[in-house]
Amino acid sequence: MALGRAGDGASAAELGFVGLLIGEGRDVGAFVSAALGPVIDYDERRGTALLSTLAAYFAQGGSPSRTAEVMHIHVNTVTQRLDRVGRLLGDGWQEPERALEIQLALRLRHISTAGTVGPTPI
Repeated sequence: MALGRAGDGASAAELGFVGLLIGEGRDVGAFVSAALGPVIDYDERRGTALLSTLAAYFAQGGSPSRTAEVMHIHVNTVTQRLDRVGRLLGDGWQEPERALEIQLALRLRHISTAGTVGPTPI
């Protein structure tokens, strides 16, 4: 009833970030993994910077040229990385609802890894 949808049912996982906010378990790790898992895994396996590129891209309002500027890399590199992100996350990753979930997952991951050693996402 929290969403005013009496009689409808959905698991916290099916509700995406809304489930994270109102669900009892609040499994932040599972949410981050569901939203970013393939990108995190790819970066860890290959030593790439897709996650930081994705964070910078959103921080720069979705502008590849501004992303390139703040990351001190060529815009073609940004484009190639975002193409790889798209292949890993699937179609629609830039659509508003999905992009919001990805941005939230990036922020939650940043907060949860802020105390760790190593590169921190932008």
